[in-house]
Amino acid sequence: MTTALITGSTAGIGAAFARRLAADGHNLVLVARDTKRLREQATELHDRHGIEAEVLTADLAEDKGIEAVAGRLGDRKNPVDLLINNAGFGNKGRYLDVSMADELRMLKVHCEAVLRLTSAATEAMRERGRGGVVNVASVAAFVPRGTYGASKAWVVQFTQGAARDLAGSGVRLMALCPGFVRTEFHDRAGMGTDNIPGWMWLDADKLVAAALHDLARGRTLSIPDPRYKALMGAAKLVPRGMLGAVSSRTGRKYGPQ
Repeated sequence: MTTALITGSTAGIGAAFARRLAADGHNLVLVARDTKRLREQATELHDRHGIEAEVLTADLAEDKGIEAVAGRLGDRKNPVDLLINNAGFGNKGRYLDVSMADELRMLKVHCEAVLRLTSAATEAMRERGRGGVVNVASVAAFVPRGTYGASKAWVVQFTQGAARDLAGSGVRLMALCPGFVRTEFHDRAGMGTDNIPGWMWLDADKLVAAALHDLARGRTLSIPDPRYKALMGAAKLVPRGMLGAVSSRTGRKYGPQ
């Protein structure tokens, strides 16, 4: 049986990956900050699917947490075959309204942790000649609005560049770019969502199914819904300056308040 490690596994997209991979027969390494929730999740998945679920408590905004997960990914005796870099969060407020400490914490999780964990995983995977990494980004990566989108743009560029460098090694890398997904993400950030149209919301389980399909097909970028694919395709045709103005107005109208 293969093993998948999922960061931010206890809620939202991470929990959906855990459910799907456990149902498919993968053993799991579940990573999050809340030990109690991790243990409850591990027990449920083990009892329901008969897989082994290991718990690893780690805060990826701290060096100690990143090092702990990187160490597990580098364990050659208990290899990880699939890494899902899902942990992340958003800050409420526009640029300069958010404290520098909070901005740097987000960059630590979204960029530094993704770089270090991807590197630890792919080094071991390349030695074995197989493996996969899914780095969860966002469609926000494609519009010039805010530091959250900027951090996710880095994830997309890094992942696709690394995928090219590792082509032919047997290791697959893919950036996953969802839109609005019904998870705990906005509640944790203190963001209201009542003003977001219903058609913009995605189901986490369907999103994960589409993402795994794209990974199996060897894609390096996954926008797992026709609605968002159409929106991102249209965005490419709009001049950059105009796109920035439109995304700013749209964010104020539909974005979390």
